[in-house]
Amino acid sequence: MVKRIQKKKMEEPVVTAVTFDKNQVKMSILDVPDKPGVAAYIFGELARENINVDMIIQSAAREETNDISFTISKTDLDKAKEVMSKAVKELKSDGLIFSDNVCKVSIVGVGMKSHPGVAYKMFKTLSDNGINIEMISTSEIKISCIIKKEQLELAVKSLHKEFIG
Repeated sequence: MVKRIQKKKMEEPVVTAVTFDKNQVKMSILDVPDKPGVAAYIFGELARENINVDMIIQSAAREETNDISFTISKTDLDKAKEVMSKAVKELKSDGLIFSDNVCKVSIVGVGMKSHPGVAYKMFKTLSDNGINIEMISTSEIKISCIIKKEQLELAVKSLHKEFIG
């Protein structure tokens, strides 16, 4: 009788990399009308000027208005301020704010979709290190957070320790 011995398959790491981008600017248009076409107008104006948008967050409506925040490359800041200043007037919004003191930190891995709790673990790691998250974006293989630039090194080191080892 031949006995077959199978090796246990080693579990693939869920997160395989921690990445970052220091070339980020966060912009927010405040109190834009909560109606169809507003987001299309805003991002159409940016697209016409060849400004690439990375992350986008639209807040829940309050009194029929929203805030829309997004990130762009720092190299597009002057052009984006000009374009969005016109949009603020056109939309009769409450104004435009921006910060170039931000960066993006991400964890990447193909196994993240099928492993519950990865986002929690990332957010908890950042929180445990006193790092506030300003924006979050997710996909099947990546979770990205916008944080203050001065906290980038601590974020990368703590996330690497937590996920990579």
